[in-house]
Amino acid sequence: MDNIRVRFAPSPTGALHIGGVRTALYNYLLARKTGGTFILRIEDTDQVRYVPGAEDYIIETLRWCGLIPDEGPGFGGNYGPYRQSDRKAIYQEYAQQLLESGHAYYAFDTPEELEAARSAQDNFKYDATTRELMRNSLSMPQTEVQALLDAGVPYVIRLKVPAGEEVLIHDLIRDEVRFQTNELDDKVILKADGMPTYHLANIVDDRLMKITHVIRGEEWLSSTAHHVLLYRAFGWEAEMPRFAHLPLILKPSGKGKLSKRDGVQLGIPVFPLAWQGDTAEESFTGFREAGFLPHAMINFLAMLGWNPGNDQEIFSISELCDAFTLEKIGKAGARFDIDKARWFNQQYIMAMDDTSLAAHVRPYIEAEGHKPDNHFLEAFCGLMKERVTLLPDFWENGYYFFEAVKIFDTATLSKRWKPESREMMLALYAELNELDVFSAADLHTAIDRFLEKRGLKHGDLLPLLRIALAGTMKGPAVFEMMALLGCEESLRRLQTACDTFDSLIAGQ
Repeated sequence: MDNIRVRFAPSPTGALHIGGVRTALYNYLLARKTGGTFILRIEDTDQVRYVPGAEDYIIETLRWCGLIPDEGPGFGGNYGPYRQSDRKAIYQEYAQQLLESGHAYYAFDTPEELEAARSAQDNFKYDATTRELMRNSLSMPQTEVQALLDAGVPYVIRLKVPAGEEVLIHDLIRDEVRFQTNELDDKVILKADGMPTYHLANIVDDRLMKITHVIRGEEWLSSTAHHVLLYRAFGWEAEMPRFAHLPLILKPSGKGKLSKRDGVQLGIPVFPLAWQGDTAEESFTGFREAGFLPHAMINFLAMLGWNPGNDQEIFSISELCDAFTLEKIGKAGARFDIDKARWFNQQYIMAMDDTSLAAHVRPYIEAEGHKPDNHFLEAFCGLMKERVTLLPDFWENGYYFFEAVKIFDTATLSKRWKPESREMMLALYAELNELDVFSAADLHTAIDRFLEKRGLKHGDLLPLLRIALAGTMKGPAVFEMMALLGCEESLRRLQTACDTFDSLIAGQ
């Protein structure tokens, strides 16, 4: 496949849903696999629903995910402008072309007249059977039409859908899809404010930007019949792009389409980045803020609808590009399994080198008021990365590496702390205080020697030592934990244990 050109064309009407990120991903993968071009186009023709900041959010999302467009607003390219509001004159020119060829017409119906028509007829459609009854340039004398135009009476331009025809779509995912034109309405293609609707702008831009493949969500499949009719009306049907309509992303229950409300109700992210709306109900957390790594989220999204044909689940972005084909995308909806997303994140955290991981973890540690040096933080990440799922877990599960223990596991302590335990810990303190090197290996040797000399087992000491150091039975190996905390801090915590464990148990 040569000269593949695909586009991700979101509308800046709020936060970008995670399904939109998957659409961008599949477009990106096809472009990269084929050496093609990935284009970002901002479809902002609906000025009523336009939300300030939404375009910046879209671009920030693509950058965070690593899905960098080759062309688009702020990215350059030879087929701009890439923002539809900057292309208004272009659409008016093409709408006029459809008027002149008889494939479109002026409609002067007022909102009140349209509402009256809907009230008078159940399931009213503005189509071949009703258009002659409405106020438009097909039902009115040309002189009257011209008088209305000259007087500046508001109008829209509608596509004249032919009656009694079939529209056949060869979808790369769904095979043949057929529509009967008698079931279609005469869509508005240019609004009264002079801005195009999605249908006209979409077709004109795809043509002028030389788009070869349109990869978009299933919800747009029903509009494709109108788009094919527009291609026919312009005489562009032979150069029409290939269509691929992606399956829905379903709720975690598997029933119904995943919505932004599901995120609020279930306490899970359904947006890539957090979005601050005008109200709490319109504000949402994101995968980034929940502590997901971008490539883990991308890997998770890739598998929501696409199957590589084998058992492999973990893919680098280059591996995804190599393996991806549109033919391996299924028709059925894909369940949004947040536990699987967490599993992917866990795998990516464990596989990441400590230096790179520390860069992701540092903001969480600094947010708690600590600024560790790089060596300490990288070592900390190395100890903790097999014990976390999300990035905030590094602090939640390992805060004791940065500050004194807040809570001790008194339930375990009450079973392990014996009358002789305090003397044992003080003796260990004295022995460790004599060590010249406080490495994990030297600590292991010294503590094994200490236990052997006193006729004790690991179970007599190590659980107490772990609780003294971390407050919990969970965490990295005791010797590695002590080595990272260092001699002074480790001994301080041993002393604290000797001074407080008796009263802690007594106060339960």
